[in-house]
Amino acid sequence: MKPSLLLAGAAVALSGLAAPSFADDVTIKLWSRADRSGPLRAGNIVAAAEQLNNAFEAAGADKRVVVELIETNNKGFDADALALLKAHSVGDTPDIAVVAHEWIGSFVEAGLAANLEGHIADNATMYADMIPELWNSVMYKGERFGVPQDSEVRMFFLNNDILRATGKSEEFIAQLPAQVEAGEFTMFDFCDLAAEAVNAGAAKIGWVHRPNVGPDFQMAMASFGIDIYNEDEAKLQITKQGLTDYYGWLKYCVDNGSLPADMTTYSWDSTHAAFRGGDALGKFHGIWNVGKQLEAFGLEGKDDYFHKLTWIHAPAGKAGGQPKNLSHPIAYIVGETENKDLAALLVAMASQHVPNTAHAVTTNHTPINYGQTAMPEFQEKGWALIAGTPMLKYAEFMPNHAKIGQYNAITYTGVQAVETGEMSPEEAAEMVIEELEIELGDDVIILD
Repeated sequence: MKPSLLLAGAAVALSGLAAPSFADDVTIKLWSRADRSGPLRAGNIVAAAEQLNNAFEAAGADKRVVVELIETNNKGFDADALALLKAHSVGDTPDIAVVAHEWIGSFVEAGLAANLEGHIADNATMYADMIPELWNSVMYKGERFGVPQDSEVRMFFLNNDILRATGKSEEFIAQLPAQVEAGEFTMFDFCDLAAEAVNAGAAKIGWVHRPNVGPDFQMAMASFGIDIYNEDEAKLQITKQGLTDYYGWLKYCVDNGSLPADMTTYSWDSTHAAFRGGDALGKFHGIWNVGKQLEAFGLEGKDDYFHKLTWIHAPAGKAGGQPKNLSHPIAYIVGETENKDLAALLVAMASQHVPNTAHAVTTNHTPINYGQTAMPEFQEKGWALIAGTPMLKYAEFMPNHAKIGQYNAITYTGVQAVETGEMSPEEAAEMVIEELEIELGDDVIILD
């Protein structure tokens, strides 16, 4: 942390931007899960208040901001969101909260989260370098009700040594990411490549995915044209044809021997071991795996790592289509309270390059501002995060809808049914759509 730079940011906020006026002493209530893996999510807000107070003192102003940290012990962001909604319902609305972005719609409908469009416009210089795609994660009905606190990227990892053992040239390996971005290498090509590796004896397993319900599958669904959220109506949606195509791809991968038919019975340990142990050509998961991969493969540094492994987006479902990946940002929301203008200013200060970098490089998160990748801390410690940042151009985000967890769970039953051979892709699509209609009712739109 560099206090001098944060102080400069506070001075800029006060002198040239929308600095709120307030009484001599103001308490800002900050809601955050107790998170040892990411203490600066709350810590950067506290530091911003300290720097703002330093700026007031330097200016001779008799004002002070005190942050009251409401630290919860909820297990996971979903449980925390429900607790936050309960607190709000009895009048205990915090001024700032650290949340999983997909709950923003629920917070808006409950009257908890303030609309930040005016704040962002008034303080445009403080947000000018924000990676544009990340704003999509905090949108609800076309407007921004939060500020991304960090970001990540989930992609496909490939073992280059297995590709070499399959007979692929260095040129083939080097050009693969560009072919994916150009829509020339499809999801079916990926499964064919993985099957080729297995048939050549270079890999024991073609590829693996997460063994349970989770958002990772969304990027594969998006590759087949499934847009799971209607922003105008703030409802989830599904297309039968897209779902059939997606499940058809999974069946294709099982049938050609690239994807284990019992993949959904794996444990996380066995899933990780399949790739890190060198048995599987590919795996799709998140950038936070890099540390464990370095350790498992005995690699040192960027050059060693990328000689061993290649990253690609989830390829397009068909030639000429667009690849996809997934990001799941945590976000700051500002409560609809009398202190919302001051709270928003603290969020803006905590979102600047220096404090956000201190969080990102210590937690393996990609940045929220493009310029962070040029900072010494990123250059020294975050080469993987720098490499992952351009991938955010193709990022999808979980919808800001309270029932996305149910949606994911239902669509996952189709994954299980198809991979185990219990149902055809068409049958699985029919089953999933029926369950979505029953369980989600008016919260889901059936497109075809």
